[in-house]
This record gives sequence, structure tokens and C-alpha cells, in this order.
Amino acid sequence: MKKKILATLLATMMLLSGCGAKEDDTPKNTNANSNSSVDTDNTDTPFSLHGALSVDGADLVDENGEKFQLYGMSTHGIAWFPDYVNYDTFKYLRDEWGTNCIRLAMYTHENGGYGSDGDKEALKTLVKNGVDYATQLGMYVIIDWHVLNEKSPMVYIEESKDFFEEMSSLYKDYDNVIYEICNEPNSNANWSVIKEYANEIIPIIRNNDENSIVICGTPTWSQDIHRASAERLEFDNVMYALHFYAATHKDWLRNRMETCINEGLPVFISEFGICDASGNGNVDIEQANAWKDIIEKYNVSFMCWNLANKNEASSIIEFGCDKLYGWTDDELKEEGLWISEWFESEK
Repeated sequence: MKKKILATLLATMMLLSGCGAKEDDTPKNTNANSNSSVDTDNTDTPFSLHGALSVDGADLVDENGEKFQLYGMSTHGIAWFPDYVNYDTFKYLRDEWGTNCIRLAMYTHENGGYGSDGDKEALKTLVKNGVDYATQLGMYVIIDWHVLNEKSPMVYIEESKDFFEEMSSLYKDYDNVIYEICNEPNSNANWSVIKEYANEIIPIIRNNDENSIVICGTPTWSQDIHRASAERLEFDNVMYALHFYAATHKDWLRNRMETCINEGLPVFISEFGICDASGNGNVDIEQANAWKDIIEKYNVSFMCWNLANKNEASSIIEFGCDKLYGWTDDELKEEGLWISEWFESEK
């Protein structure tokens, strides 16, 4: 049994410009950032109350064996929106919105991607900062190897091996750290390909950290969870990613999730939005509420995409708003208003 995390960690330096971020995409930091301080005002943090998590059948459970639900925001690509990897941002999401988890999305292929043309050390610094801030705040944190446009996780498997070896060695005593090993495999990356990849990456993590939660992506942009349900990975504490965008993915995917959960598959919605699958279409509140109902019915953990002010429907902050926390209703898009209301209802 790993010992619980000590509350006091020294925050490392924030990433400066030049990490591959697009100039137009990166907000200015208009809020004072207290990254050097540890939160001592709130002793009843999500982690202090629930401790190390594990998987029991289809359920995520806490250290007391009670069913537990993680929920929070996913960052956009940290190479493009580094300012949101921020102590004060995370604290606001915890205290005002009631979230208990943050997902750090590190793209592996696209502009500034870890496996392509990105600054690996700068990206790792951002990930480490994010883990430190979440840990200081007693929040859970997902390190997301964000496979997307390269389609197959095998494209950068050697880089993935090195990355997860380093991260799992560094965070082997951090019970709040969760590893998401491939975000959205797609196209020809079928379940056999994903299994081959997972069977190489998970043992690397397990060699350092025997009990951490690992989330594995599934085929077709993490929609084909039934493929995983039929042929599961042979590791403990593994969950399977399902992603949806409410205006595109409707009853058919909800029915698939329900079937898989009833088959005993531990499902984690590690990314979702309430617009269409492009990330920039019309919002569908009726379908979003239908997803909310089934998520609550089965106590499924969920992470909303995305914490940024990008000019697209799935970014929760209005384009042009530079604030990193303390947003008014006028500074949130429709998804931001909807998800903040849901989070606050969970407090």
C-alpha cells in the first residue's frame, strides 16, 4: 500500500512562451497566480476524503471501497493553452465549481506535439506543474497521452514508453495520479492494435506503480467500447474510455455504454462536449441532459472538454476573455454555463 501524499510540494517553474503555442490561442495571464503556495485552508479535499482509488467490477471505488465518481475539466492541448495549467485555475474549479479532478491533455502529433515537433522538456514541465498543483489542492489528475491525428498509438510508441516510464517512476507514490495511455485511436487502429500498444505500455507503468488507475482509449475515437468489453486487457485497475459529443452521439452510443456497463466493463468518460463531434458545431442541450441522466444513473466518471478560450463551441470560456478563473456568466459559453451548473450541483 502506497502511503498517502504529503500536502506540501514545491511548485516548479511555469512554462514560458515558445512551447509551440499559437500566439492567437494563448491567453494572457490577467489574474495573480499564487503557484508558490500550498492550500492550507481546506483540509477536506477530494483526495484526503477518498484516497487511493481502484476498480471493482464496473465501478470506480475509493479507499473505503465506496463507489466514487471523478468529474472535472480537461485542458485543451497544453502546448497551445499553457496558462490554464495554473494553481489558481485548478483551485477555482475545485472550490467554486466543486470539481475533484483535472485532465492534462498533451497532444502527441499535432503542432507542438510530444512525438512530432514539440519541445519534450517544456511539455513535461507543464505536466509536472499540473500534477503538482492538483496534488497541492488534493485533487485527482489525469496525465493524458492525447493520440488523435496520428490515428494509431503505435506511431509514437517508443516516445510513449519513455514518457510513461518517467512519469510512473516520478509519481509512483502519488495515489491521485491517473494515466490515460491513448486518447482517441481511430481509423485503422482497431482493438487489436490498441491491445498490442496497451500490452507494452501498461507493464511499464505497473513496474513502477502497481495500483494506479489506467485509462485505455478504444477504437473509433473512443466510441467502440464494446470491442474492449468482448476482449479485455488482463490488468487490474484499468478503465476504458468512452468519448461523446452530444449533438452527434445520441441513443445508440448511450445504449452501447449501458450494455457494456451491465457486462461489467469499467467505463470512464474521459472527454465529452455538448456540441457536435467537430468540437465547433451547435450545442444540443436536450441530448446533453440525456447523457447527464445516464452518467448519474451509473455513477460514471466524466471530464468535460475543454478548459480554454478558443474560438469554438467546445471551449467553455468566451473567445477574447483572458481571465484564468473567476469567470462571470457572460464570460462563459453555453457549454461553460451548462457544465458549471452540473458541477456545482455535485458539491
